[in-house]
Amino acid sequence: MAAADETTRGDVAAAVPPSSRSPVALITAGSAGVGAATARLLARRGYRVVINFSHNTERARKVVGELQQLSCLPAHEIQNEHGNAFLAIRADLGRRDEIGRLVRETIVQMGRLDVVFSNGGWTKFRDMTSIDDNAIDEDWDMCFNINVKSHLWLMQAAKRHLDEAEGAFITTASTAGITPSGSSLAYSVTKAAQIHLVKNLAVMAAPRIREWSDRFSEQAKDAYRQKTKLKCFPTVEDVAEQVLTFAKSRSMTGVNVPLDAGFIV
Repeated sequence: MAAADETTRGDVAAAVPPSSRSPVALITAGSAGVGAATARLLARRGYRVVINFSHNTERARKVVGELQQLSCLPAHEIQNEHGNAFLAIRADLGRRDEIGRLVRETIVQMGRLDVVFSNGGWTKFRDMTSIDDNAIDEDWDMCFNINVKSHLWLMQAAKRHLDEAEGAFITTASTAGITPSGSSLAYSVTKAAQIHLVKNLAVMAAPRIREWSDRFSEQAKDAYRQKTKLKCFPTVEDVAEQVLTFAKSRSMTGVNVPLDAGFIV
């Protein structure tokens, strides 16, 4: 656990030899919710995983410990003299320089990068019937920074490494980006922008990098659930399974898949 603990503090340890063949996934906002569920699934499927987190160091370390226990990799690959197969790296997704450092540390520690799950997002609940309550400059600035620009910055920083691995870049958006809904106007508009961003990035990254925007409904109130055709909420495990499908497929790019229990049908 020493190397994982050092990386959690933001330090850089010894590099893993480039000859290591186990694929590597970087998951932002990976210490809870959809991010942690995806990290657990990928660990079970033979991936080495780096989770990014912003504040809760103890929670991130706990997830790293879980991944080590869940991994199907041989023991000598999970932990050896070069480092660990599972790490947590603290970085602020609202800062471009921090995102660049996150990718650099991932490469130093792991030697390669095959999948980026850009899972970060931000919102503040506002009254969706009030224009005035949704015209808050700080909300719009933060939503654009995290829900749109952070994905662009992460893709730019990771592009060379994903290109080498013929890898995948996957983001989490929302049904709020498809139909007027969600926690605020700023959130809904920036999620729509994120979906369009991914389509453009798919063109720019072709032909070696595949990109998707994975959309899932918010776990809101029972009223929302009753509007879905399946009368249920998608689970974080549902999203994780879809991310794995995207990561493995080599014939899809620029695709949006709604995991919304039939809300927009």
